[in-house]
Amino acid sequence: MKKRVLFYLVAIVTTVSMQSCATNYVVSKPATYTKEYKTDAKLASIDNKKMEQDKQKLIDSFLAEKAASIANAKKAVKNSEIARAIKHNKTIDGILTEAETYLGTPYRYGGTTRNGIDCSAFVLSVFGAAAGLSLPRVAASQAQEGERIEKGDLQKGDLIFFSHGRRISHVGIVESVSEDGEIKFIHAATSKGVMISSLNDSYWGPKFRFAKRVINEEGEAYNNLAAITPATPANF
Repeated sequence: MKKRVLFYLVAIVTTVSMQSCATNYVVSKPATYTKEYKTDAKLASIDNKKMEQDKQKLIDSFLAEKAASIANAKKAVKNSEIARAIKHNKTIDGILTEAETYLGTPYRYGGTTRNGIDCSAFVLSVFGAAAGLSLPRVAASQAQEGERIEKGDLQKGDLIFFSHGRRISHVGIVESVSEDGEIKFIHAATSKGVMISSLNDSYWGPKFRFAKRVINEEGEAYNNLAAITPATPANF
């Protein structure tokens, strides 16, 4: 009898103990899960924030590199344009300086030296010495070279062509263009030899036909100019 009672008591105690453990387990588990969930959410938020920061840094770095590349490209273009302008101006200045050394040289039909020279020989000699260009021998052939330029766009160093009739028979080099548009040119005239005249002149103005530019913006020739020697020159 005592053994049976003892057995029942042990069974009851064991059952109560197991229920207590189960109760503790069920109650404690949600608390632990909630804490872990909040921790994971916080970590995820931190990770997302860091990712956004890294992303923004990457974008900022890319934009900075792009801006630097654009700035460098613009600088390179500007430097290149400046270099071309310097080269062009230097070439034109050299041509005009050489041309001015001929001032006072007498005109001679078919002449090619400083003892006597005609208009086309004067031009080819000046461009050959100052710019290394080999222009054709006569004015009519020189008129076929380079790029045609409107009168209003003339610059120093451009060639201007004249004629009495249909055939081009005279050429000069633009020496200056004033602010009010007056164009002066240096040429070998039959009357006074190498001299400076104006397109406003009543003699030369009506005989002007067109202009050509044989030196481009880079200070180089527009074409690969080759020397042409005709049987007889046609100049005045």
